[in-house]
Amino acid sequence: MLSRAFTKPKRSFKEYGENSRSGSISEYDDCIVGFIDDLPLIPCENNGPSLSLKEVLRTSVSVMGENARGLTEKVVLSNARLCTLKRFRKVIVRKSEFGRRVEKLAQICNNCDYLVPITAYLYAKRIKLVVSDYYPMGSLADLLSGGRRGQTALNWNERVIIIESIARAISFIHGQSPETVKNMKMNVHGNIKSSNIMINIDLTARLSDYGFVQLADCVKDCDTKEKHATTHNIYCENLSQKSDVFNFGMVLLDMLAGVQDLSYMDCIVKLEESIKQGDIPFFEFHMKGKERKQALKVLEIALACTSSLPETRPSIHQILFDLTHLLKTSK
Repeated sequence: MLSRAFTKPKRSFKEYGENSRSGSISEYDDCIVGFIDDLPLIPCENNGPSLSLKEVLRTSVSVMGENARGLTEKVVLSNARLCTLKRFRKVIVRKSEFGRRVEKLAQICNNCDYLVPITAYLYAKRIKLVVSDYYPMGSLADLLSGGRRGQTALNWNERVIIIESIARAISFIHGQSPETVKNMKMNVHGNIKSSNIMINIDLTARLSDYGFVQLADCVKDCDTKEKHATTHNIYCENLSQKSDVFNFGMVLLDMLAGVQDLSYMDCIVKLEESIKQGDIPFFEFHMKGKERKQALKVLEIALACTSSLPETRPSIHQILFDLTHLLKTSK
């Protein structure tokens, strides 16, 4: 069921770290593993596994994703446990603050069924990383892309499960109190997008990278596959709840119709009534009756979320209420 491998061959990782030189991942790893003492990772779980820098670097088997903020790898530990390793390019806080922030984020993530748990972290002179749980189904972006390439596509009921999970994850984050802890916003995610939505075997979803935008900055002019994959950045990068809601709306449009370009937004708004009447093909999957009514309601929510006026966008709590009501009344 939807089984596929979402891994890519390792590629070059330039401008990595705050003081590192350009070079391939393999060259950089060989330098670390071969010429410095091993360093223990700091666990974020009670009774969590003891990990070391050399172990996670030596057992990294593939690159899962790469962007201007960092590199994400699949790690197979000696006990056969699978983990995800995220290495940051440019950390924006000092060592003690980095540790404090990661531990606070881990405390929140590890107590929510809709956020990816954080296992461990390390802040060393030339490498800063976070280890989290691994999800063999990959990300929502992987599933949507695979379906569009002819692999088994998600049906509507599976998409609904994912949509509700994402909304619950965002609602959990936006409900955090206190809202700010020592200059760190706890009630904002900051980087919601389909590649940061991980899928469980039962097709429920978990949101990853919560708070990571407050740990590391993007490296400008960084040569990554993600940069070349999309001409326009469709996601809002402001650190606010309204931006989180906007990005959630863009994820919904991607799930409904593969919309990945902001230039289509005005067109969708103008043609919304024709889409509802079925005069214009819009959805990328087949459905009818109750499912079509649900999808049209989700489209309304998506358009409200992506309003050009932030103050008119609904709160995530209102969105979750509408989604829950929609699913209950449509059964």
